[in-house]
Amino acid sequence: MKAPIADTLPLDNAEKEEQYVHAVYNEIATHFSDTRFKPWPVIDKYIRSLPSGSVGADIGCGNGKYLGVRTGDIFMMGTDRSESLVEICRERRYECMVSDGLDLPYRNGAFDFAISIAVIHHFSSVDRRVQAARELLRIVWPGGTVLVFAWALEQSGRRKFDPNTQDVLVPWVVPGFRGAKGADDNAGDSVEDQRDKVYHRYYHLFRKGELVALFEQAGGCSIVESGYDRDNWYVIVRKGHE
Repeated sequence: MKAPIADTLPLDNAEKEEQYVHAVYNEIATHFSDTRFKPWPVIDKYIRSLPSGSVGADIGCGNGKYLGVRTGDIFMMGTDRSESLVEICRERRYECMVSDGLDLPYRNGAFDFAISIAVIHHFSSVDRRVQAARELLRIVWPGGTVLVFAWALEQSGRRKFDPNTQDVLVPWVVPGFRGAKGADDNAGDSVEDQRDKVYHRYYHLFRKGELVALFEQAGGCSIVESGYDRDNWYVIVRKGHE
């Protein structure tokens, strides 16, 4: 898969994420949500394995797909940087708020567990990814666990990336995009207004072992499990006792 090289953009890290992550997900939220409905097996198994009465957080919860996996005997709340995705979660009656993954609005040790699925790859520097990992660890109590998924560079599905390029812009296509017109203006829509709308999202593609190394750099945790699933690397870590 050919994609523009993101590390050549004349933007600092925060600007890059604002333009190519935050703004994009606010624009594509409804279409994105329509494609996100079936939990991935590793994550479903993790959530269902948690002790009854557990309290957890889904950081970067998107449309809340995982907030509804197990509602009977555990409690989960979500955060996301996208106001539009948070609104979708609220419409589904999930507990959710807008928040930055680098500065989560929770006290230390507030949760028994946390998940962050396909989020950490949107942070555009090593320091910011380490900070995101540390925030996930900060909000769980000692002995609690964190599950993280991130896109793999070595993907086996339909997407193919240059093995020498980890920082890329990946297109998201909203089909049949129409310009923002009033109901009475539809007859005047131009052909151009009806074409697909293409957005580009920033990704740092993780090499094998890089996600585990990131949490080792973050410190204060031990690796419980790691692996590859759905073109993502994943890791489960346990927070150490201070």
